[in-house]
Amino acid sequence: MATLADIGLSAGVNILSAFIFLLAFALLRIQPFNDRVYFPKWYLKGLRSSPTHSGTFVTKFVNLDFRSYLRFLNWMPDALRMPEAELIEHAGLDSAAYLRIYLIGLKIFIPITFLALAILVPVNFTNSTLALANVTYSNIDKLSISNIPLGSQRFWAHIVMAYVFTFWTCYVLLKEYEMIATLRLQFLASERRRPDQFTVMVRNIPPDPDESISELVEHFFLVNHPDHYLTHQVVYNANKLEDLIEEKKKKQNWLDYYQLKYSRHPEKRLLTKTGFLCLSGEKVDAINYYSSEIERLTKEIAEERERVKTDSKCIMPSAFVSFRTRWGAAVCAQTQQTSNPTIWLTDWAPEPRDIYWPNLAIPYVHLSIRRLIIAVAFFFMTFFFMIPIAFVQSLATIEGIQKVAPFLKPIVQARFIKSLIQGVLSGLVLKLFLMFLPAILMIMSKFEGFISLSSLERRSASRYYLFNFVNVFLVSVIAGSAFEQLHSFINQSANQIPKTIGEAIPMKATFFITYIMLDGWAGVAGEILRLKPLIIYHLKNFFLVKTEKDREAAMDPGSLGFNTGEPQIQFYILLGLVYAVVTPILLPFILVFFGFSYVVFRHQIINVYNQEYESAAAFWPDVHHRIVVALVISQVLLMGLLSTKHAASSTPFLIALPILTVWFHMFCRGRFEPAFVRYPLQEAMMKDTLERAKDPKFNPKAFLQSAYVHPVFKAADEEEEEELKVGEDMEPEGKLVPTKRQSRRNTPAPSKLSGDSSTSPSQPGIVHDA
Repeated sequence: MATLADIGLSAGVNILSAFIFLLAFALLRIQPFNDRVYFPKWYLKGLRSSPTHSGTFVTKFVNLDFRSYLRFLNWMPDALRMPEAELIEHAGLDSAAYLRIYLIGLKIFIPITFLALAILVPVNFTNSTLALANVTYSNIDKLSISNIPLGSQRFWAHIVMAYVFTFWTCYVLLKEYEMIATLRLQFLASERRRPDQFTVMVRNIPPDPDESISELVEHFFLVNHPDHYLTHQVVYNANKLEDLIEEKKKKQNWLDYYQLKYSRHPEKRLLTKTGFLCLSGEKVDAINYYSSEIERLTKEIAEERERVKTDSKCIMPSAFVSFRTRWGAAVCAQTQQTSNPTIWLTDWAPEPRDIYWPNLAIPYVHLSIRRLIIAVAFFFMTFFFMIPIAFVQSLATIEGIQKVAPFLKPIVQARFIKSLIQGVLSGLVLKLFLMFLPAILMIMSKFEGFISLSSLERRSASRYYLFNFVNVFLVSVIAGSAFEQLHSFINQSANQIPKTIGEAIPMKATFFITYIMLDGWAGVAGEILRLKPLIIYHLKNFFLVKTEKDREAAMDPGSLGFNTGEPQIQFYILLGLVYAVVTPILLPFILVFFGFSYVVFRHQIINVYNQEYESAAAFWPDVHHRIVVALVISQVLLMGLLSTKHAASSTPFLIALPILTVWFHMFCRGRFEPAFVRYPLQEAMMKDTLERAKDPKFNPKAFLQSAYVHPVFKAADEEEEEELKVGEDMEPEGKLVPTKRQSRRNTPAPSKLSGDSSTSPSQPGIVHDA
């Protein structure tokens, strides 16, 4: 168990690490040759030019303005200076809403920390229960609820504070939910025109022997949405074609590398191996080899593209259907299309850059099976991870190291080494153990079949949070405390075991204090340094870059990483709510995390991150839900803890807390969540009317025609754009609905519009018009 000296050493190590990261960042960011690494967002917006294009040779690489070195911390006030409205305009509502999660942490815990330190710490400290008990404890545990004797009237202070903390947390959540819902509606109302505002994703289209998928979609929506249907784009299984194009890009990079190398040393013959990872196989001329490989792949890509165009098996029973107005799209996306609720399923289409195209090729009927498989796999992964995590953490203690390697006992018993192990090593081992977890969870989410990047990240985030709760929180607190108190359990009578557990749970707070400093202080400081993107950019710049376009492609601005960042924030909110009443001394460490992270990520959002998509804060209901769950968990654990303290007269007063919290969640869900899952028809009509008044010449067909064409077809579509103009804007009133159906005929005659295309599936990029 970490002592006060161990926590002091951990604080020193992590503060020093954070300071080194920040100092290195402050020096590297002002060097001209690093400008694209630390300000890529401004380059992508076209608002910043490279300082290496002007000045002397030295000043192109090194900043010789020594006054700028004196202002190396100016990035902090600069990050806070941009108003929120300007931030939303600059980076989008998703980024602004993400930052508000850090603000929620500050708003919740600043008053709670003040009250807990002023009231609960004195109540806890002025006792000597732990000193008289036969349990392992540290000086910090004297500040916790464990130091209060059984049946004491002092527990009323904790119960009253639990009510105060709950009401304050719910008040903050209510105001933030209301604020984000308002910002979302304002953002959607003021946002510039986007294809997803007019487009619906249709899935599970039933097959018809007489019509292709394209003709079936056209017919269905002309019948059921005659006044608003505009165009559609069927979905293709182009995954193999996408893989070939990706392989060609990799080969092209190698060819660029060898060509650039040859231009610098033309007298040297460049060779490569043709085997696995270029480590085995025959040695051949590198430039000739990669040139021939690219030529081969170009031919295969052309053949595969033609196959996708002509093979009906490559057409999925799904389509992107676009409408003339937002109102028409809203009606279609939010209503049931047929009496059979399992077919013609409609929902809002993701914006084009948010689509995860490979998953569009997964048949809808397979999704339930895939999600069941992943649910079972995640269950077993979560609980099987308990064993290695508990084992590894046990090895990262003094006792564990002495047991595995007795010869190290003289070394680990040294005061500095002992403090380093107890204050740093256990948290570091846990952090390293979880390093690959986000990638595993993202693979699982992709296997489930979600069709948008935003939904992939939200599902991964929910699973990451659950995994953290089970394996980091429960295993560390309950199992860890139980192992530490094993000796006490053996020597106590059975009726004393609940007492020991109740006193032991808060003692794990010292571990979480060290973990917060490692992960939340030094880890966040490491994020702003961007060491990995810095190294990769300069390697690409030296070996691959030949043009300014190549240099721009070498930049890696990254994104917020909602699937990893949000679960981390939620985990600290959970710790803060659980330990606010139990061990309040943990709260200042969490406050430092929220304040520091807010400044760092605000800077990154303004200058670095380039979001892959914009969901208009669609993730906020998940954020709210997880905070409420953390609040209920803290209340249940407090009831369990007080029940072991013989506080029978006061504990029942806590029963109302989780009931009130659940009622509060249901109220917020009914009041605010519809704004995140449905688009009000009134808002859609207002937006359409305003747009018609401002831009009466707007042509939705031209705007939507190629918006949802698969990226692998975009280049070919641009070449054929002039040749592929089809359809008229609208059908005359009373004209027969296009169809070729001979069986179950419900229109008087075959369609003239669809007659020419009936013999083959629609081509990628050809949008069928009403």
